[in-house]
Amino acid sequence: MSRTIMLIPISAGVGLTSVSLGVLRAMERKGVNVSFFKPIAQPRSGSDQPDLSTTILTNSSDITVAEPMKMSEAESLISSEKTDVLLESIVENYSRVSKNSEVTLIEGLVPTRKHPFANQVNREVAQTLGAEIVFVATPGTDNPSQLKERIEIACSNYGGTKNKNISGVIINKLNAPVDDDGRTRPDLSEVFDDGAAAQQANLEVMQIFNSSPIRVLGCVPWSIELIATRAIDMAKHLNAEVVNEGEIHTRRIKSITFCARSVPHMVEHFKPGSLLVTSADRPDVIIAAALSAMNGVEIGAMLLTGGYDLPKEIQDLCQRAFDTGLPVIKAQGNTWQTSLNLQSFTLEVPADDKERIEYINDHVASHIDGPWIDSLSEGTQGTRRLSPPAFRYQLTELARKAAKRIVLPEGEEPRTVKAAAICAERGIANCVLLGNPDEIRRVAAQQGVELGAGVEIIDSNNVRENYVPRLVELRGKKGMTEVVAREKLEDSVYLGTMMLENNEVDGLVSGAVHTTANTIVPPFQIIKTAPNTSIVSSIFFMLLPDQVLVYGDCAINPDPNAEQLAEIAIQSAESAAAFGIDPRVAMISYSTGESGKGADVDKVREATKIAQEKRPDLVIDGPLQYDAAIMENVAASKAPNSPVAGKATVFVFPDLNTGNTTYKAVQRSADLVSIGPMLQGMRKPVNDLSRGALVDDIVYTIALTAIQASQADA
Repeated sequence: MSRTIMLIPISAGVGLTSVSLGVLRAMERKGVNVSFFKPIAQPRSGSDQPDLSTTILTNSSDITVAEPMKMSEAESLISSEKTDVLLESIVENYSRVSKNSEVTLIEGLVPTRKHPFANQVNREVAQTLGAEIVFVATPGTDNPSQLKERIEIACSNYGGTKNKNISGVIINKLNAPVDDDGRTRPDLSEVFDDGAAAQQANLEVMQIFNSSPIRVLGCVPWSIELIATRAIDMAKHLNAEVVNEGEIHTRRIKSITFCARSVPHMVEHFKPGSLLVTSADRPDVIIAAALSAMNGVEIGAMLLTGGYDLPKEIQDLCQRAFDTGLPVIKAQGNTWQTSLNLQSFTLEVPADDKERIEYINDHVASHIDGPWIDSLSEGTQGTRRLSPPAFRYQLTELARKAAKRIVLPEGEEPRTVKAAAICAERGIANCVLLGNPDEIRRVAAQQGVELGAGVEIIDSNNVRENYVPRLVELRGKKGMTEVVAREKLEDSVYLGTMMLENNEVDGLVSGAVHTTANTIVPPFQIIKTAPNTSIVSSIFFMLLPDQVLVYGDCAINPDPNAEQLAEIAIQSAESAAAFGIDPRVAMISYSTGESGKGADVDKVREATKIAQEKRPDLVIDGPLQYDAAIMENVAASKAPNSPVAGKATVFVFPDLNTGNTTYKAVQRSADLVSIGPMLQGMRKPVNDLSRGALVDDIVYTIALTAIQASQADA
């Protein structure tokens, strides 16, 4: 029997959408089959626009979502005293969305001046559906004692502690900057991320509720990243003209600086994520900001006020800065009018801002009580699935437990520096950055990144000589001399590989700048393959909306023979199993079964036979066409007796041309995340990055490497 959880806000401004997304993500991480239902749409404007939570989930997840009733319809039924008809319609929609899920999460209405009936409707919906109630609150201007009292009053309106359906409360926006009315009003020109203060307030709240019968199911601290809007959203809000597009769709605004003083007094505010607001007739400010951008500072955007055009001479002078991606927009009003418009900017996350939605999901989910999430599926008969959120969560959790030290030879590369800081912050791994310490710290400062505990910087020049004798010893038979060894060790990948060989680190990740050959040749020569392994291959984890697939080999071997292809299939199956994916291996070809003829399909047929004989415990079948491997209806006609067709999780491609083309086509066409390539068959873990890798790609590759190191130890 499925369970129903209803999130009920005790006031406006609690961040209900964020909490809904976070609770759903927490359930997804544990493999809970969950559906979502907002009984009545409640857009901010009050008109019959799409509901935000419903729209976000429909666009960005595969969770089953019910279409909510329009607010105008609900208001009409309520005003004509037809609440029973309203509830019947809600029950009908609920029945459709909940029938195939373990848990259904219902998002209640927010009580506002436009919707004073929200509390009454929430009570009746919860009672009608027999939902377990979870209140959502925010401290506002209350101290912990006042917050506790306010929550207990809300609880009393639902029968108090005698109501066994009240599960507890989630406290959101802890330590958020608020105005005198308790509304979240961050002064974007003076926002500081004080983690220590947030931790202390969290502790105080938990201590107060120790004496309350109401259980705290989550305590979510405020973070500036939660409201870090894209520059394009700010431009749309201001109806601003785009002077230079740059990276306007990806750069984020984390602070606002009104540049009214002289340049020396403003330079400290020229920092990553700043929106610099200045009159278009202040060329000194514009040129100073341009110099800052050319020095690598990723300013969020420059906003020119007054309606003036930027003089062509100034635009030409600043062109190199604009080419770095600096967005420049122009508002028609003066600075005072523009500041008033900025104050009315909504902090609500746009439904198409996938990156920010993902951050909100993970931030809130990480502060939801784990045992409560585990309890939600107790007694249900659901089938666990490894969804992309569950896979990513599993990666980070396993990496934390592994507690490994990973060397990053490209230590001065901006994405790598940021990824190292994230890994340290999340406890994924201890990262070692190789390079010039001053340059690494400069790059970190330009991005607003702090390199604290968990990130080690090693000056390549200071340690290079330590590895010359050992490299000569390892490669002497291949003609290695001290002179050549010193030359090789100028390459940071060789240096990192020697640290790995010497057991000073547990794994190596490179490739954000280096080619695949640059990354894997030194390990091939020095680390070599694992015992009983004849080939090194690679896999990608493809994070489809509803499941995670494994593709191999898409990065290393141009044209493996049948023996090698069989080995790749076995390695890929073992890797899939190691990361929680049930391996059902499809050997891909242009033909299914016995229908095709030719050397290419014969190779796949022979490889399948070899792999099956070597590992009868694995489920391997082929040759299979891609559609027969993944689509049940195609499998039913093309390979009805196959144990793999229609439900494959591991896809082994016949050559690099096919594999690389397919993974990139699927990744780009479906706009999905792929993690990899992860190398298989090395004696110690070494992993290659795509040169177009995003920061998250690097983070997850570091996590993979740490887990591989732990598995090698075992």
